[in-house]
Amino acid sequence: MSIELNRQQRTDAIASIKRYFEENLPEPIGDLPAGMLLDYLLEEIGPLVYNQAISDAQSRLTSVVADLTGDLYEKPLAYWPTLDSKRKRR
Repeated sequence: MSIELNRQQRTDAIASIKRYFEENLPEPIGDLPAGMLLDYLLEEIGPLVYNQAISDAQSRLTSVVADLTGDLYEKPLAYWPTLDSKRKRR
């Protein structure tokens, strides 16, 4: 699965890359090289980040689902015991 950006995201990402070069490196970078760098990062590094995000989400969901019984458990057939308990308190 390739990571694709819409036109605005791509424009913003290229602007960010250009700004990074201007502020942190001795030579600025143009639109074409910044776009090529973005393409490289999306193709080469993007899947690493994407896969880690999927793994993190899966771990989180697994832990939430594993505790559903503890969080959402309702005691069945509790009407009469609850009613009897309320009657005794009066």
